[in-house]
Amino acid sequence: MSNIAIYGFGRIGRSMLKSALKRNLFTPVAIADIRDLETTAAVFQVDSNYGRWHEDVSTKEHSFLIGGRDIPYIDSAREVPDWGAMGIDLVVDCTGRATTRAGAQVHLDHGAKRVLISAASKTFQDCDAVLLPGINMDSFDPQAHKIVSMASCTTNALAAVVKVMLEQFGIQYGLFTTVHAYTNTQSLTDQPMRDRRDSWAAAENIIPSSSGAAKALKFIWPDLKITGKAYRVPVKTGSIVELNLITERPVTVQEVNAAFIQAASEGPLKGIMDVLKEEWASARIVGDQHSSIIDLPLTQVQEGHFVSVAAWYDNEWGYASRLAETAARLGSREK
Repeated sequence: MSNIAIYGFGRIGRSMLKSALKRNLFTPVAIADIRDLETTAAVFQVDSNYGRWHEDVSTKEHSFLIGGRDIPYIDSAREVPDWGAMGIDLVVDCTGRATTRAGAQVHLDHGAKRVLISAASKTFQDCDAVLLPGINMDSFDPQAHKIVSMASCTTNALAAVVKVMLEQFGIQYGLFTTVHAYTNTQSLTDQPMRDRRDSWAAAENIIPSSSGAAKALKFIWPDLKITGKAYRVPVKTGSIVELNLITERPVTVQEVNAAFIQAASEGPLKGIMDVLKEEWASARIVGDQHSSIIDLPLTQVQEGHFVSVAAWYDNEWGYASRLAETAARLGSREK
C-alpha cells in the first residue's frame, strides 16, 4: 500500500477515514486541515449523523490517536504541505475546492504523485479522468491519470442507474431530480448568500438548486442526453434521485426491476448498487455504504418507453465509502 494523505477533514474526509479504518483499507500517513486539532478530533469521535466512533480517540502534539493509530495532523491554513518530503503517493483532496486543474495541480507541485478529488471537476480539462467504482475504474491509466475526479454523490448514484438502463434497454434522453439533504454550502439562518435561493435557512426550507451530475456523467458517456436539477430538503443526510427517461426499446416494470436485481447481485455493480423490495423512508439508508439503492416499488413505466426509476443514497456515507475504496485501489497501483 502506498502512502496516502487526506487534505480537508470535513464531512467527507472524516467519513472516508472511518470507512477506510473500519474495513482496513488504509491508514493515512497524514491528515491536513485548517481547524484546530482538538476540535477536529472531537467531531471525528462523535458524529451527529453516525454516532460515536467505536475506538478511543485522543490527540497529542500534532497527531491524532485513533484506536492506537498515530496519525500526524498538519495545519494547512497557510500553505499546502510538502508532500514530497513525506513520500506521499496519493493525496485525497476532500476540501471540495480542487475542482479546477490549478486547484488540484498544487498537490502535484508539492510532491504528491497523484491526486484524487472528492468532487466533480468543472470541465473536461480540469482533470485527467473521472473514475467511478463499478462504472469505469478499469480505464485507470497510472501513467496518464495524475488528477482523478470521483465526481459527486449524486453522480455516483445516477451512474449506476444509467449503466443498467443504457446497457439493458438503451436511453434516448432523460431528466433527473434529486431530493438532497442540506449541506455546508447552505446557511443555518436566513442571510444573503451568493446563490439567492441559499439565502433561506437550510433546516426550514425546500431549496431548489443546480446539479452538476449531468455534466459529470458526460465525462463517461459523452453522447448521453440527460439533464436535471436538485432540491435541498431539511434532513441531515440521506437523499433520493429520480430518473425519468425514454428508452430505446419497450420495457415493463418487471423487466426493469429484474435488471436492477441482477446488477446488484453480480457483476461490477455488486456491492455498489442495492435494491429495496419493500416501502421505506430515508432513515432506512442512513449509514448504508451502497452508492445507489433502487426503490423497486417506485419503478414506473408508461407507454412502454417512458420509465421512472428512483434510487436512494446516503450522500455522505455512501460516497465516502466509494472514495475510500478508490483511494485504496489507486494507491495499490503506485508501487
